[in-house]
Amino acid sequence: MEKIRLGMVGGGKDAFIGAVHRIAARIDGDYDLVAGALSSTPDKARESGLALGLAPDRCYGSFEEMAEREAARPDGIQAVSIVTPNHMHAAPAIAFLRRGIHVICDKPLTATMEQAEELAAAVRGSQALFILTHNYTGYPMIRQAREMVAAGDLGRIRVVQVEYPQDWLTEASEATGSNKQAEWRTDPERSGAGGSIGDIGTHAHNLACFVTGLQVEKLAADLQSFVPGRRVDDNAHILLRFAGGARGSLWCSQVAPGNENALRLRVYGEKGGLDWAQEDPNYLWHMPFGQPKRLLTRGGAGASAAAGAVSRTPGGHPEGYLEGFANIYAGAAQAIRASAKGERAAVLDLLPGLDAGLAGMRFIAAAVASSQDDAAWVAL
Repeated sequence: MEKIRLGMVGGGKDAFIGAVHRIAARIDGDYDLVAGALSSTPDKARESGLALGLAPDRCYGSFEEMAEREAARPDGIQAVSIVTPNHMHAAPAIAFLRRGIHVICDKPLTATMEQAEELAAAVRGSQALFILTHNYTGYPMIRQAREMVAAGDLGRIRVVQVEYPQDWLTEASEATGSNKQAEWRTDPERSGAGGSIGDIGTHAHNLACFVTGLQVEKLAADLQSFVPGRRVDDNAHILLRFAGGARGSLWCSQVAPGNENALRLRVYGEKGGLDWAQEDPNYLWHMPFGQPKRLLTRGGAGASAAAGAVSRTPGGHPEGYLEGFANIYAGAAQAIRASAKGERAAVLDLLPGLDAGLAGMRFIAAAVASSQDDAAWVAL
């Protein structure tokens, strides 16, 4: 099959997440990066594009120019990756969607609910696809956990516990000028009202909902900004009430020394439980009630078809972060090719999109509102 012609907005020189997306798009050979508006600074955008081997006339100084010119080319891009800070997700996504170009966007959806609603209208009014890269949903054992819950292996879900602690913002890194990620992620004008809840709390929220198939109805949140002068939260404790009666808790923190990327999900039902940790992603503990714990491994005898469908290497060979992103891109490629034939790919049911993005934005807004009201319960 011909490769999908891909463009990118953001992700230029010194940017972290852009490189991750480019690696993910290359892993399965589905895409060919041919155009980019890789920085809001035209000179840096051109320099970054040339460094990646893009043709000089397809190194654009702005996303507006890129959208207009690529849409007019017979060999123009078919899809675009948006890997900018949060406040710059909506405008480029809308520009490309209106021209029928598929959008693969980093999370969270946008910086504000107003932007989210504008983007939602553009998605609904376009024939193009919109995919949100909640990459942890692409992990094989997370797909298996979702399948087991849906099959009733745990019975009716009662308790959901999810946590995502990191330590990289324990000090005021944003004040030193040496950490570009810290600068924009702690700036509410660029990140939005949520700090840790927007950056990593949305991942935890999304993962809990993805695996259980449940949606959060209400939450009570206690947000903190422990580092003096920090304008967004860097720690959050949140109680969750799910549709159907399940209860849960979510802790996210970027000021927890000793934690690098310790995303963990535990789900308990009437008949058993599941336990998964991102830093050891090839393993899923299954705890049937009244029986010994069972360790299920990616590529092992206990792996399901859902896990196998997104695995690339034999058991015992670690897969993780980059492959999780790659599974989102591979699924998007299937959906894009099906769309070109006027069909809907079944894989769309597993890919985060507009609904997941809006749910994440409502989660952030409710958490901020709850914390401002002394952790009162707020409906989503």
